[in-house]
Amino acid sequence: MQERLKQILEESKKQLQEAVSVADAEDVRVKVLGKKGQLTEILRSMGQLAPEERKELGQAANQVRSEVEKMLDETFENLKSKAREAKFKAEKIDVTEPGKFYKLGTKHPVTITIEEISRVFKSMGFTLTEGPEVETVFNNFDALNAGPNHPARDWTDTFYVNDDVLLRTQTSPVQVRTLMNQKPPIRVFAPGRCFRCDTPDATHSPMFHQVEGLVVDEGITMADLKGVLDSFAKQMFGPEARTKFRPHHFPFTEPSAEMDVSCFKCGGKGCKVCKGSGWIEILGCGMVHPNVLKVGGIDTEKYTGFAFGMGVERIAMLKYGIDDIRLLYENDMRFIEQFK
Repeated sequence: MQERLKQILEESKKQLQEAVSVADAEDVRVKVLGKKGQLTEILRSMGQLAPEERKELGQAANQVRSEVEKMLDETFENLKSKAREAKFKAEKIDVTEPGKFYKLGTKHPVTITIEEISRVFKSMGFTLTEGPEVETVFNNFDALNAGPNHPARDWTDTFYVNDDVLLRTQTSPVQVRTLMNQKPPIRVFAPGRCFRCDTPDATHSPMFHQVEGLVVDEGITMADLKGVLDSFAKQMFGPEARTKFRPHHFPFTEPSAEMDVSCFKCGGKGCKVCKGSGWIEILGCGMVHPNVLKVGGIDTEKYTGFAFGMGVERIAMLKYGIDDIRLLYENDMRFIEQFK
């Protein structure tokens, strides 16, 4: 047994000296000190020996265990240190090596414009709300006081899914949904996509974006409407911007108006952008028609309100000097990257 212990010690020492990885050293540990290891088997067989032999062999076996454990600790530490050093060498960074170029994208001009408009109205206490792009005929026309014979309801102007469902032609149905689900006071704006049967050209697209606004409360007048939109124009186009309201007709507002803003290219002097007039029409607005308020169950004797709607593409084109709406939808990165 004594000779066997010496042999185990020598073999362990040799194998640990030859070990090149932590896994090799772990194999030696299991082989010698594991549950079924060589030293463990010797210790288990000691019960068959005489007491004096057992004591002597036990001391020798413990001595071998201690030496093997010491060699294992030193080997593990040495191999782990070498592994760390090799890892550091493999993962070292050459700070003189050129970095990788990652091309950053940019926001679309329509997105930039919607965010600017949203920022302005949020600063005035409006809450952003949204509605579905697939709408009912009732919400898109009937509830907005557009009668059965209104020309916009014709199939040549509107995309119908069936007799009762369509792709919304404006963001005004969000106004109807808001009136049905909220009680005054109401102050919301709703950006979103709209669809109409237009042939694409420099100023028309079958898909476009609008921003709808709605305020309903006690004592709301046309003066409030003009004040809000004048403030919007100054924040959007600059403090020198002036506004002008012209009488118009919309079935869902009465009285109705179109708002012009002084040309921000020429300052109102006249240029090709404003066609020499000094003014640019940017939105439609008016006091909410009592018939529309009644759809939401609003007491028209107590509450009044105003609404407005603007085309996002039109404002983007005017603000950034874009002369063809089709450029906004051709996905030409050379065009879009100009708006970083």
